Amino acid sequence: MKFEDYPAPVSPPRCAHPCEECGLRRSPAFLAVSAAELDAIQSFRSGTRVVEAGGRIVGEDRPSAQLYTLYSGWAFRYKTLSDGRRQILSFLLPGDFIGLQDEFADGHTHGVEAVTGTTLCTFERDTLWELFHTQPKLGYHITWLAAREEKLVDDNLVTAGRRNAGERVAMLLMHLYRRAERAGMVRDGWAEFPFNQQHIADALGLSLVHTNKTLRRLQRLGLYKLDSGWLRILEPHALEALGDYFERPMLPAPLI
Repeated sequence: MKFEDYPAPVSPPRCAHPCEECGLRRSPAFLAVSAAELDAIQSFRSGTRVVEAGGRIVGEDRPSAQLYTLYSGWAFRYKTLSDGRRQILSFLLPGDFIGLQDEFADGHTHGVEAVTGTTLCTFERDTLWELFHTQPKLGYHITWLAAREEKLVDDNLVTAGRRNAGERVAMLLMHLYRRAERAGMVRDGWAEFPFNQQHIADALGLSLVHTNKTLRRLQRLGLYKLDSGWLRILEPHALEALGDYFERPMLPAPLI
């Protein structure tokens, strides 16, 4: 199948089935759970929510009564300054757990926006302690997910504080490609890449002009290719070296 034959990304299917039929659980990217743990997750889950591209999953201006697992699509966490400048804190892929930071904060910590059509599994925040109490292993899994999110933010801080523009873009392209690959979102070397240059600029702390110039320079060097919302890494070793991106193999992650 040629790349040109791939259809444009469409809104994801609704996730109305029980947790035991979850398509994500068949992926080696996620840890297996026991039947009892799966029943507990099913009991913890309160429903499903669909948010279209550009829609708000979590608002910055109000606390959310729900937690989410992203079942399909792309989203991002962000904070906005009073003058409208936005910092993207992290990008979210299927399997990521959303909203836990608010549980330990005095006020609301961030917003979450859908980049593509998304489907989310919803959980009531006020039942979280019961899950920790009755299923300590699942509680540990949630803590693991929170720690991984903290690591991603640490990595982003290093990027914004120490990498130059070319290194920042190279690191982000490799990071998103590898995460998409792990989540089974790569087809014949092409990964869905629904982000525009403003997303990249907001994630890397660069101006839009500087982002545009850097992307064009790396593309002229033949390091990657973007085509109709799909990304192909042409020279992964060169991009990894430029971005100082040498991640260990990604471990299977818990899935709530």
